[in-house]
Amino acid sequence: MKWRGQRQSNNVEDRTGNRSGGMGGFPTGNMARGGGVGTLVLIAMMLLFGGGGGLSSILNTVPNPAPARSTQQDSQQTKDRKEFISVVFGHLEDFWEDEFRREGMPYEQPKMVLYSGRVQTACGSADSSVGPFYCPGDRKVYLDLSFNDELANKFKAKGDFAMAYVVAHEVGHHVQEQLGISDQMNRLRRQLSTKEYNKYQVRMELQADYYAGVWTRYINDKTYNGQPILEIGDIEEALTAANSIGDDTLQKKFQGFVVPDSFTHGTSKQRKNWFYRGYEYGDFQHGDTFSATNLDLD
Repeated sequence: MKWRGQRQSNNVEDRTGNRSGGMGGFPTGNMARGGGVGTLVLIAMMLLFGGGGGLSSILNTVPNPAPARSTQQDSQQTKDRKEFISVVFGHLEDFWEDEFRREGMPYEQPKMVLYSGRVQTACGSADSSVGPFYCPGDRKVYLDLSFNDELANKFKAKGDFAMAYVVAHEVGHHVQEQLGISDQMNRLRRQLSTKEYNKYQVRMELQADYYAGVWTRYINDKTYNGQPILEIGDIEEALTAANSIGDDTLQKKFQGFVVPDSFTHGTSKQRKNWFYRGYEYGDFQHGDTFSATNLDLD
């Protein structure tokens, strides 16, 4: 994805200099929404593997990438990652604001918080092991930039557009919040058993994948300085990321067997197919995962 020199969002808050995440004292609010590659980590992994140590203990079974770069290289890499995320977030702002306007609906832009290690949110405290997530309580997307390395090395989803897909998925949860879907899900959580609620959670996550695909359709048609923004292979990078974080793939990888009743984000096939459906149609109308009778889209 071409991104250098493009408009950066003004809604990105950098807390990476404070290892505690800064801004403590938030009340515990609505549960954070899982996402792209992260909260499929945030909710998916933690629920489908049960209590016992959560995601961090699972991910720690995978070898960490070893060689450390020099401080100067790390500094430039971090700077590039912040700029890239800010550019992607800016494109997401432009698209969803225009899309809601066309539909005659108001839209409040979300904010992005970049942090290191641990962060305080309106949904409670979280650390980097949960991956990227969206908190409807403060309407912010939270991202530890180190997740870029986990995405590439632990989930084998390399390339800048794999990360763009993750961010677009999280903003998809904000779109759901703006449409009132998050409130409906909160009511269902109070009424249903965990097993039954998981079925709706899967549909919510697949819809966020669809919205990520819708945005990708938009960015596919955009140019900068007369050149297409998307590059050859970008769509495949997003599909690889979606595939790598399906519930079935994660369960097979980390526990050796699959428990469908514990799925919270959908299978790899479903995640890829709903993302690509969004890319094909580029609208709201074809993204009603809650009414779909065949989530595999066969």
